[in-house]
Amino acid sequence: MRDAEENATSRQKQLAADVSFPAAAVYIDAMKTAVVAFFLSAILFSLPTAPVGASETDTARPVVRLVAEAGFLGVIDHRIRFAEEDSTFRYHKDGGQDVLFPFARLSAELTLQNRHTVVFLYQPLELETRAELPPDFTVDGVEFEGDSLLSLYSFPFYRISYLYRFLDDERWRLDAGVSLQIRNANIEFEARGGQVPEEPAGYYRSSGVGPVPLLKLKARYSLPRDFYLESEIDGIYAPISYLNGSDNETTGALLDASLRGGYRVTESLEAFINLRYLGGGAANTDPSDYTVNWLHTYAVSLGAALFVR
Repeated sequence: MRDAEENATSRQKQLAADVSFPAAAVYIDAMKTAVVAFFLSAILFSLPTAPVGASETDTARPVVRLVAEAGFLGVIDHRIRFAEEDSTFRYHKDGGQDVLFPFARLSAELTLQNRHTVVFLYQPLELETRAELPPDFTVDGVEFEGDSLLSLYSFPFYRISYLYRFLDDERWRLDAGVSLQIRNANIEFEARGGQVPEEPAGYYRSSGVGPVPLLKLKARYSLPRDFYLESEIDGIYAPISYLNGSDNETTGALLDASLRGGYRVTESLEAFINLRYLGGGAANTDPSDYTVNWLHTYAVSLGAALFVR
């Protein structure tokens, strides 16, 4: 009995070590702040018959907004583990993710009656690296040998969102709503440099497609001379056992938060610079489907928005 209790305590400590690194605490606090802000906005602002400052002509005319941005992405912290007996693999220290990666994002928005907005977004995210193979490296029972490790972390996603405009005056715009994100994950490890150099000396792959519901908040502040500031947040924090009362100890979270400074070049074109935090992951202690996977990144990009009326 004492051995069983000690083993359970050891597993709990190991899981806590995997998910309690400094970036996780900051991340969860930011996620809780975003959720609180979302509900406060719904309480503080009533639903007027038409947003302040919108003329009848503007209200009746649909607006399409096409947005593209490109820049670089850096990894703050990234670690993964597929079995209790595995050691935690740190991509940013042991997997070659200590460099900058290309970053791009595309979205299309349709606004109706200056109040309702539907957004479709595509975000590619692929981190492929090669680094020295760590000693005694195993992934979910698969042993690796050789001198180098190829790592692929591919996590592109599609997201559709709905936003309602609660506030629209000369300076401020405030929108809140919901998003549905479709993740398309593919994680691979491949060792090279074994006894047969041309063949892999160990290979592991994990993949999956699934929906992720999110809350969404967007705010814009107009500055003099056609400059503006804009912030956009999509996020969720979901302890599954608390939500459905099950024994599944999976905890999932995602946060996509950006701060943007822009300039209105013409009535139909805006240019901007954007700073973004993109991170999330999950921790599942079920031995039959054990996974600990947390990723924290930042991105700096330049972009443009084209308005079609």
